[in-house]
Amino acid sequence: MLSTQTSEIRPATTALQSSSMEAGRQRQGRLWSNLKEVCDLLHIPAASSMVNEELLFQHVQFKTGQRIHTIGQPFDTLYIVNSGFLKTVLIDEYGNEQVLSFPMKGDMLGVDGIHTRHYSSEAVALSDCDLILLPFKKLTALGRIHLELENMMYGVMSRELVREQAMIGMLGALSAEARVARFLVALAERFAQMGYSSKLFNLRMTRHEIGSYLGLTLETVSRTLSAFNEIGLISVDQRTIGIKDPEALKTLRRLPPSRTRGKPATAKTKGGDTVPSGQLLAAL
Repeated sequence: MLSTQTSEIRPATTALQSSSMEAGRQRQGRLWSNLKEVCDLLHIPAASSMVNEELLFQHVQFKTGQRIHTIGQPFDTLYIVNSGFLKTVLIDEYGNEQVLSFPMKGDMLGVDGIHTRHYSSEAVALSDCDLILLPFKKLTALGRIHLELENMMYGVMSRELVREQAMIGMLGALSAEARVARFLVALAERFAQMGYSSKLFNLRMTRHEIGSYLGLTLETVSRTLSAFNEIGLISVDQRTIGIKDPEALKTLRRLPPSRTRGKPATAKTKGGDTVPSGQLLAAL
């Protein structure tokens, strides 16, 4: 299927061809992006040699629940998220899912297929998505022409690896409550980077999927979100999350016992000093 969804070479662009280029990007009702636009989406600089690059990359839309690639499928394409939300998962022999990541705008998928030439994970759309296809052969050919592009693509892949390592470190070092808190903070920061509100957003993933990602049960995730709501760190309305105290979420280590929870803005220490509630939670 993907063999027909490859990028195209268009004629060299001139001033008279600018309007036809835009029409070409809508050819057959499909969107296309040039190399500079791809670089902008990945947050990497496009060198001057790439600005007039003639290669176009096709967009493909996926509906909620559709699989982008499956485990064991032959690898030939990398994907960049232009819009929408996804999850990548491992599936064991019993059909159990382990969530690996929640890719969103600007993230790259499919890197795990480079080594064996088969995808080792499955990617599923959590919402309607628009993805840009990067045929790997075309990308490596471009890397031979634009050496700086090859280095920057390595940088993008390394960025994904660093993010995964940070998650592994968090799972081993933090309490269940702290994991959920850091997850919400990271999600809020990603929404801000995409130009959306970091204070109020919808969770595209279920609580079960969050738990799988964080190494927690669904019940623990639900109970922790309710506790955060109770003490005023967040507001919860089904999948809608409001971030009320991001600093407290960043530093929280564990929740106080349920009998001592409340929503005061400040609390007193043993010495009688008054401190912000977020700092008190962090110290517990």
